[in-house]
Amino acid sequence: MLQKIASKLRRPDGTINPWVIAVTVTLATFMEVLDTSIANVALPHIAGNLSAGADESTWVLTSYLVSNAIVLPLSGWFSGLIGRKRFYMTCVALFAVSSFLCGLAPSLGALVVCRILQGAGGGGLQPSEQAILNDTFPLEKRGMAFAVYGIAVVVAPTIGPWLGGWITDNYSWRWIFYINVPVGIISLILTSLLISDPPYMKREKLKAGFRIDYIGIGLISLGLGSMQIILDKGQREDWLSSRFIDVFFVLMIVGLVAGVLWELREKEPVVDLRMLKNRNFAISTLAMFFLGFVLYSSTVLIPQFLQELMGYTAEKAGLALSPGGLVIMLMMPVVGVLVSKIDTRYLISFGCIVCASALFMMAGWNLNIDYSHAVRARMLQSFGLAFLFIPINVAAFAYVAKEKTNMGTGIINLARNVGASVGIATVTTMLQRRSQFHQSQLMEHVNTLSAAFHSMVNGSQARLIAAGSTAAHASVQAYGRVYGLVQRQAAMLAFIDNFKMLGVVFLAVIPALLFMRKPKAASGMPVH
Repeated sequence: MLQKIASKLRRPDGTINPWVIAVTVTLATFMEVLDTSIANVALPHIAGNLSAGADESTWVLTSYLVSNAIVLPLSGWFSGLIGRKRFYMTCVALFAVSSFLCGLAPSLGALVVCRILQGAGGGGLQPSEQAILNDTFPLEKRGMAFAVYGIAVVVAPTIGPWLGGWITDNYSWRWIFYINVPVGIISLILTSLLISDPPYMKREKLKAGFRIDYIGIGLISLGLGSMQIILDKGQREDWLSSRFIDVFFVLMIVGLVAGVLWELREKEPVVDLRMLKNRNFAISTLAMFFLGFVLYSSTVLIPQFLQELMGYTAEKAGLALSPGGLVIMLMMPVVGVLVSKIDTRYLISFGCIVCASALFMMAGWNLNIDYSHAVRARMLQSFGLAFLFIPINVAAFAYVAKEKTNMGTGIINLARNVGASVGIATVTTMLQRRSQFHQSQLMEHVNTLSAAFHSMVNGSQARLIAAGSTAAHASVQAYGRVYGLVQRQAAMLAFIDNFKMLGVVFLAVIPALLFMRKPKAASGMPVH
């Protein structure tokens, strides 16, 4: 039965249509990226169902991100160790099985352990898919291939919160994990039938008596794991004012510094940092870091703004992001065509300018905007994002040897994920601290010497008394309303500060693009 399906997917000459391969490897990746955000809105339900506190439940997110971050840079090394197809299928199987176990988890501790396994399995999917696409498509067609992948990576975190909320409200939080299982099974079947390792990867290092760099793996795991915990828990623990954060900060410095020095002296490192000597790859990695920084942080900011200040429900706030996802889906194929005709540096610059314009538009929001304002701004930002992901990936690997593709995809995906974590931590901290700053500024004008203040309090008090409140109670309520208004205005100004900062970040990427080399697509192969 399976062989018949595989034979129908092959061309008359026996080869497999590369687009079938692209869709096959995108299935599991879409689910993995979706899982980075789908559990966010379900945390209160998970905490209540498993009798856990709100602070404890956040480890459901942190545990996944930590294990994911550790595996990402190691995925290229593992692919070379046991073979890419075998490693990819192992990751899919681990992701599917651990997702099922997450749904069955009877306690928070069991759920966290299963999420660690799920993150480990998911960490190898994105780099493996990118490496497969790089080997399957020639350079001039690689843009369209990355369009398929880009839809999964950019759209999934956008619809994740909305889908997670809808499933949780209508069914159970356990189903946000169960839905991964059938996708994982389909992906395993198609991968086993359609995908094979390229000739240059046929030799398996494990059989050749390859020495495993345990020290390198340990140091990198320590550094990246500690960094992820700091970024996730920093604001809640007040950063370096907390002994908890101080300990992990020291572990992060030790792990990363020692890990980098160790890997640079290894002949066959688990993470080949020497790849950053390639100018295009280094600049593309930096650009991907900032893409993750802005994409994920804005995906956090916009729904939070709509829910906290505009009073939207979680589902309606999530729907405000959905048209942006549709724009990306429509534009990705267009950019896939353009990337083979236009210099990638121009496309990336255009995307940065459009995204920055959208964020500056958001910086002009106020507490009276309607739903369409939020949708249009997000759609404009999504239009710009579509011009970033594909050109950055194409430019990154244009001058990378095929033997280094697996290692490179791990590094560039790590850059995006770390950028996402740094971005979310930055805007979360900045939102709280700028709100406090603006509140203190506004409160200077709320005093007994202000005629406007007296007018607002007296007017509010009169309306409350007319509605049936006592004079004493109305006075307390009136002052409370004024304070609430100050808090909302301070929060609004803090959101504006964040949107401006993100816009500046995108513009700051453009000068670095001047140092990139134009990808050569004439031969259809990367230059070694």
